[in-house]
Amino acid sequence: MPTDIEIAQAATLRPIAEIAAALGLGEADIEPYGHAIAKLGAGTLRGLAGKPPGKLVLVTAINPTPAGEGKTTTTIGLGDALNRIGRRTVIALREPSLGPVFGRKGGATGGGQSQVLPMERINLHFTGDFHAITSAHNLLAALIDNALHYRTKTATGHAIDVRTVTWRRVLDMNDRSLRDVAIGLGAGNAPPRESGFDITVASEVMAVLCLADDLADLQARLARIRIGRDEAGNAVTAGDIGAAGAMAALLVDAMQPNLVQSIGGSPALIHGGPFANIAHGCNSVVATRAALALGEFAVTEAGFGADLGAEKFCNIKCRSARLAPAVAVVVATVRALKFHGGAALADLGVEDSAVLATGLLNLSRHVENMAKFGVPVVVALNAFNGDTAAEHAAVIAHCRDVLGVEAHLCRHWAEGAAGAEGLARSVAALADAGTARFRPLYPLEMPLEDKLRVIAREIYRAADIALSTVALRTLRQFAEQGFGHLPVCMAKTPYSFTADEKVRGATVGHILPIREVRLSAGAGFVVALCGDVNTMPGLPRLPAANHIGVSDNGHITGLS
Repeated sequence: MPTDIEIAQAATLRPIAEIAAALGLGEADIEPYGHAIAKLGAGTLRGLAGKPPGKLVLVTAINPTPAGEGKTTTTIGLGDALNRIGRRTVIALREPSLGPVFGRKGGATGGGQSQVLPMERINLHFTGDFHAITSAHNLLAALIDNALHYRTKTATGHAIDVRTVTWRRVLDMNDRSLRDVAIGLGAGNAPPRESGFDITVASEVMAVLCLADDLADLQARLARIRIGRDEAGNAVTAGDIGAAGAMAALLVDAMQPNLVQSIGGSPALIHGGPFANIAHGCNSVVATRAALALGEFAVTEAGFGADLGAEKFCNIKCRSARLAPAVAVVVATVRALKFHGGAALADLGVEDSAVLATGLLNLSRHVENMAKFGVPVVVALNAFNGDTAAEHAAVIAHCRDVLGVEAHLCRHWAEGAAGAEGLARSVAALADAGTARFRPLYPLEMPLEDKLRVIAREIYRAADIALSTVALRTLRQFAEQGFGHLPVCMAKTPYSFTADEKVRGATVGHILPIREVRLSAGAGFVVALCGDVNTMPGLPRLPAANHIGVSDNGHITGLS
């Protein structure tokens, strides 16, 4: 069986101008990056602003497992299938991060016959958006250290208090050794202090870029980023030290969505890439709105399982951007359900109805949770080799008889658009019916602590939250400073409804520990760090990087 990269390299790419033309865009509307990639021009984006939007389809999933679920593959396959049945559709995805590409997860361009192309370029440097975000973030860090070195008075009238600086540096790579570092060492350098690195996708600059309406909003959000306090105790922002303009200058091109194509020829806008376990996990508002303006349907995904990505998509992105999904697709596989039912990885190919029945509780939880947002749900059962017909039938029957939703067996990995046509017809019918009554889970007027508790209880089915003393005190300070109206962004393991990645299935009644909360004033949310989650991942014992190489003819090998 050919690998994903072999399938991608064998595919025929159409010139990107042809993909744009199918959307009604001319050569002046795009800025080509070679033959197969382009950015939408700034003027193009402004021109799309007045067009009536299409219908928004969200693709989410059960909690991820080592067995794989194929959420991105399903997003692409569904987009292809909707186009196949004559419903003009634009796919809207996040950009892959180099951290997981070389780490545990691999690339994020789909698989088999449901991929976006060119997969090597998209998975690696692409158009440099992540590098620009990294540079803008680290420029702010350098300007902070420079102000500390010279004891420069900020716009607040006082110098920054070195003890209060919270702004770290970022790198788009998994590197656990950089989580905590000492900087400013050596004669003549900035004051020595402790700091550290996060991965670029966890940067507030990434969140700002993905939630900004346009360049003016981007610069205003950058200016609001909180970096610490001055020596009089006043809050200091990026705007107070004159950093916002230069940061925005680095991000001008990065604000423009990237246009590529699927193997099936569907247009795809790929832009932004915050992780859903440590950020809000959605592609950019600019790209989603462009997809809605250009297509009858925009099919997008939210990171990891519905308990993280879809929750934040609804409570943060949709609320901020005034969007409302028409349909939600929850992706599952028999193998992943059996893993959640307690099966060992080595036994996932063994038919076991009892284990599958237990694992179905995880799927049920996610479907029930999406219904709380007032969005109709359909289940995509992503077929894998080794599944049995009886297992497929059991999942479909459970969805129909217990959950009251349609489920479709999907074979888009092997068959492309034809393998997801049933799913596409179901999604289109639900969207056309107009039954969605979208609503966020909590009102913004609710206290921050209660917002955290609502998510823990309603989405994770926890009995309660356990805030550390520091976290509770910080939440109250945020409220006193006027930030109590912000939504909250849970940072926790994606592999479980709990804060412990080893707890599978659909447990109830646990306590969710929240050790720390952080203010992302520019992005417009408060981050809650749960359990031992951290914002700079490490590489696994056997990194994917060990299997990636380049052939004599320049083709990349081993990328998945």
